[in-house]
Amino acid sequence: MIPPLVLVAALSVGAALGMLVWLMLGARDPERGPALQNLQSQLALPSPGAGNAPPISPARFVKVLSPPGTMTRLERLHVLAGRPAMWAPERAAMMKLVLAAGVGLLALVGVSSSPSVGRILFAVAAVTLAYFVPELLLHSRGQERQAAIELALADTLDQMTIAVEAGLGFESAMQRAAKNGKGPLADEFIRTLQDIQMGQSRRLAYLDLAARTKAPNLRRFLRAVIQADEYGVAIADVLRTQASEMRLKRRQSAEEKAMKVPVKVLFPLMTCILPTIFIVILGPAVINMMDVLGGM
Repeated sequence: MIPPLVLVAALSVGAALGMLVWLMLGARDPERGPALQNLQSQLALPSPGAGNAPPISPARFVKVLSPPGTMTRLERLHVLAGRPAMWAPERAAMMKLVLAAGVGLLALVGVSSSPSVGRILFAVAAVTLAYFVPELLLHSRGQERQAAIELALADTLDQMTIAVEAGLGFESAMQRAAKNGKGPLADEFIRTLQDIQMGQSRRLAYLDLAARTKAPNLRRFLRAVIQADEYGVAIADVLRTQASEMRLKRRQSAEEKAMKVPVKVLFPLMTCILPTIFIVILGPAVINMMDVLGGM
């Protein structure tokens, strides 16, 4: 006979996993949502006494259940990650709630079978970790994207410098670099050019580009471009100086990472490699000494 608490927890976890799979797979077909909403609006019948009350959407439900500041933080992480469709803020918030609820029910079953302080602390830690897992994944994706922008910035500035010195304007050089390049930096340049073509001023477009990224070198370059545009400095000189500085910073970053390698290797060397070497070298000598001392 299955205990009722275990049965309820299993059903709840199954529903939570189904909801999680639906959330993850629902973003693959972006046209399905509006079409389904239009079909539902056509087939819906007016209910008596409904009035003009707005429908309760899942997004509003998620915002009500989420703690204050969660949606703002998720929106910021979503922007830094490049606005992936699968990790929309509402979807990520729903994943947080579903995972926390599923792990919480499992923890409740484990604690109720044999309650103890250790199990209670472990259950609280597991629920907390499950709640922040989607946010951590989104943060990790954003960090990878910012690192890719930093890595591609020096080469992109070299291409823009060559194009400007050949006679192209700054926006034309940016468009050529974005067309020839790949990755998040090229995507951001294309979006910035689209903002300028839509009528946004250059300053605001560059400031929006800096706000969408956390790459300090890119922000420094954009500040230099904005100042050059305001004070009438030749953009070719700015690009040449910034490209040289970016190459120097990338070389210094590589040297810094190389200097950190011995320190990072020290711990696995002391814990894994040296004990094995000591056993292989000193093991036979210790066995011989034990045999000799035992014979005496």
